[in-house]
Amino acid sequence: MDRASLANSHCLPLKGPQHRLDAESVAQAREIFTHWQIADDDSEMVRVLRFADYHHTMAFVNALAWVAHNEDHHPDLEVGYNRVRVRFSTHDVGGLSLNDLICAARCDQLVEGRRGG
Repeated sequence: MDRASLANSHCLPLKGPQHRLDAESVAQAREIFTHWQIADDDSEMVRVLRFADYHHTMAFVNALAWVAHNEDHHPDLEVGYNRVRVRFSTHDVGGLSLNDLICAARCDQLVEGRRGG
């Protein structure tokens, strides 16, 4: 598992606890997603992003919304003037799933794109 392959993957409909990430996968995710906070109970992953102004904040939110819509996997977002809190969790599995990692990798790509690399 690496961020590039995750970002090139697509979400699948997942239901049931058998799709929740196991301890080994969560440990790998913690190593890969260093800008994300993964809850101690492995129920969610959160990243807080800061932007120069409201325009850039909303541009990012709209880009992430487009990704979420296309993957049919939607984060919880808290939006402020120059800050976004992104939270992924798969309610239908009771915690983190592969879909959360895919969308987190896509989110990271959006962030890296705005910084030019």
